[in-house]
Amino acid sequence: MTKTGIIHIYASRNNTMILLTDITGSETIAKCSGGMVVKAQHKEGSPYAAMKVAEIVAEKAREKGIDEVIVKVRGQGGIKPKNPGQGAEAAILSLTRNNVRIKTIENVTPIPHDGCRRKKRHRSKKD
Repeated sequence: MTKTGIIHIYASRNNTMILLTDITGSETIAKCSGGMVVKAQHKEGSPYAAMKVAEIVAEKAREKGIDEVIVKVRGQGGIKPKNPGQGAEAAILSLTRNNVRIKTIENVTPIPHDGCRRKKRHRSKKD
């Protein structure tokens, strides 16, 4: 029997965070972020950092006996950018390379239904 888990990938422009939970989503099994694998802060959101983070989570999933996952990808959302950062794709690729079978991939980025007002655009000085 295959054990199933849920992998939540939060990918913004500045960081990538991956959280592995059980099928109910209530119990956290493993979590890792870009800041835990790279030294430089500006590299936290890079595809390389996301790849390393996914490797760590896949290793912990194998230890717990989880070999099949549902992937939920999330960008910043709200009034911020809706599309996930560059780390999301690299993380999913790394998961498949580490023998984690992916059932489904879904985008769970929050989208406002006419909620908050966007920030006023910044106008620069013209010489």
